[in-house]
Amino acid sequence: MPDKMKIACVVNDKQRTLDAYPMERLLDVLREQLRLTGTKEGCGEGECGACSVLIDGQIVNSCLVPVMQVQGASIQTIEGIASEDQLHAVQQAFIECGGAQCGICTPGMVLAAVNLLDHKPNPTDAEIRNGLAGNLCRCTGYMKIFESVVRACQK
Repeated sequence: MPDKMKIACVVNDKQRTLDAYPMERLLDVLREQLRLTGTKEGCGEGECGACSVLIDGQIVNSCLVPVMQVQGASIQTIEGIASEDQLHAVQQAFIECGGAQCGICTPGMVLAAVNLLDHKPNPTDAEIRNGLAGNLCRCTGYMKIFESVVRACQK
């Protein structure tokens, strides 16, 4: 078994040095070492989006990312979306529209919506659906989630 290695990266705007096995999943290191438990494990196969994070501005499933791949990268988790005293517009819209249900998919859905709005501040309905694709919700019919993104666009 390979030795643990030091991996320097930025997590939620803070410089961090991770001590991990190279092929450990980023998901596990975030949750267990950094205690950033907002990132959820749903399927462990990259199919549900519950473990989504942003790496250098790109949304990825952290369950599929070996931690060695984040050397020098900037990672944003759900914990890094809000400012110290104010929720992100997407988070606020999820509250107002009832887009959050059981909470398993919510972090991934919020990050997908944030990523979408960062690239397309005024997306069409089709672009919203496409931007949320890859994120599964077992609680809703997706309409409240969709409405949450529409509301966030209006802010």
